[in-house]
Amino acid sequence: MTALTSTTSTPACLDAKDIFQNPLLEEPPTSTAGAAVRREYGALVREAEKVCASCPLVQQCLYDAVVKHDVSGLCAGTTRKERNEIRARLGVTVAPEDFDTLAGVTARHRQVDHDEVVRLRRANPHESLEMLAHRLGCSLSTVKRHLRKARTQTTVTPIRKKTVPTMGQVIEVFRQVKGHATRTRRSGRAAAAA
Repeated sequence: MTALTSTTSTPACLDAKDIFQNPLLEEPPTSTAGAAVRREYGALVREAEKVCASCPLVQQCLYDAVVKHDVSGLCAGTTRKERNEIRARLGVTVAPEDFDTLAGVTARHRQVDHDEVVRLRRANPHESLEMLAHRLGCSLSTVKRHLRKARTQTTVTPIRKKTVPTMGQVIEVFRQVKGHATRTRRSGRAAAAA
């Protein structure tokens, strides 16, 4: 079982870049991968988990990786699959980051999304409408039409407040998932040895 501690310091993974930036941790091998590749992946995961367990920032890293950001690879001693299981148990949904939209990169010849126009305008209130149109890949009149529609909409959609889990809840479910994963690995090894 992984111990969780937290103080203010530097993340331990910064000193273990060779482990955490290994492409195998970013994209785990498929079940059809060779035994040597799967063993290498297992060794990398164990090493990364040890580094995470010794990190003074592991609790905050775990919380952020489960509740705030959809990260890939091994993070806070968890794989993507384990973080997804933690999220499912807590009822947490994290949307993947849309870096293209945030950067203003859009595909040509596609319909401009109304909510995207409004969101970009709110995110960039000092930017000219021409610049927004350029970022969206549409005409100035399209941007104006969407913004006018947003101003004249009379229906207000109520915002549902999402319940965000506490740090303690995330850590408790983490322990449950990691305990289950450890028991599963042990029983799998025992079955393979028999």
